[in-house]
Amino acid sequence: MDSATQRAWSWHKQGLDGSLAGSNAADVFAKAGWARSIGGANPYMTLFARAGIRREQADAEVAALHIHELPTARGCTYVLGERDYAWALSLGQGAAEATVKVLDKLGVERSEVNALADKTLKMLHKAQDPLDPKQLKGQLGDAVRSLGEEGKKKGASTTLPTVLGLLQADGRIRRVPINGRLDQQRYAYTAWGLPAAEETPEQARAHLMESYLAWTGGATLKQSQWFTAFTVAQTKAALAAVGAVESAVVDPGGLWMLPRDVAEAATFTAPDEEQIQLLAGSDSLFLLRRNAADHFSEGDRELHLVGAKLALQADLPDHPIVDRGRIIGLWQYDPGAERIAYWTFQPPTVAVAQRIKEVETFIREALGDFRSFSLDSPSSRQKRIDAINAAAGFGRGV
Repeated sequence: MDSATQRAWSWHKQGLDGSLAGSNAADVFAKAGWARSIGGANPYMTLFARAGIRREQADAEVAALHIHELPTARGCTYVLGERDYAWALSLGQGAAEATVKVLDKLGVERSEVNALADKTLKMLHKAQDPLDPKQLKGQLGDAVRSLGEEGKKKGASTTLPTVLGLLQADGRIRRVPINGRLDQQRYAYTAWGLPAAEETPEQARAHLMESYLAWTGGATLKQSQWFTAFTVAQTKAALAAVGAVESAVVDPGGLWMLPRDVAEAATFTAPDEEQIQLLAGSDSLFLLRRNAADHFSEGDRELHLVGAKLALQADLPDHPIVDRGRIIGLWQYDPGAERIAYWTFQPPTVAVAQRIKEVETFIREALGDFRSFSLDSPSSRQKRIDAINAAAGFGRGV
């Protein structure tokens, strides 16, 4: 494949070509990949771009537990569908256990951790409503130990966050968004009792590898290791377990692919018509393989914004405007002006202008703002909004 077809192949595998229209949220995450959350609006845009799902529908699926934000691969939080809860949670248990080791170095024995976990769980089972960390700490009293300045330096000011992480990692409790929304990081906790995963650790790793390769349409060994955090031996075992093959059908350098994708890719052709989407910078199209640079055309790789070349940044600092997998511009939402500030590398087509207006209306009416992560704010992104506006005026970056 040439580079344009490679980008279109990834676009197709991500369901951004309209193939997921009409799907529910759980199906979108199953077919296109879990949505990275981090307190930003990416989950909402993931669903809106692929299936036209509005915030109200997404929030209703959260309330019904059809989708949920859980810690999984690499210990990172993603929004995923209910079919994946148990085995996906099992992949994040190692990260939760790692925090116990930090407490051990601070003089907290495992018996104390277990005792606090038992008290916390009993309290949540008795509570009529979810309890936030402040309420939990107040009711648990002296059972929660302060770890002083040394603990703060190690990211563990008290023993409670570690216990909450452990209980969440094995499905005994879950976090509940206080206002029901996915784009904010204010949570309370409630008892859950999710059944344990039926898969062995090896089977869970194979399940993730099969899903990952299906979401991406193929990845290098290094890319798959970055996303999964598997060791080399675990990665190779998982690839073998799902029958993955190393193929040059998409990339001459070779990608690990599922056999069915090798067959499909061999006859794949890029669409002729524009397919315009505005995505979050953390969208799965870029995050799963962390290869945003590959989505710029050769002629746009030298473009820069705020003094940095766009194609040299591992993670996009701005949100992309994308056509069939190719990044054709950048955008940020300006809530003060209630508009999208955008810069297209070439004059926008009618389709681009129309999609910008559609997304602008969606954000203004359904979200109110479009944050990249929990600490993002209009003031913190103003410099980038100004740079995008200036680049749009001058045409080739500032």
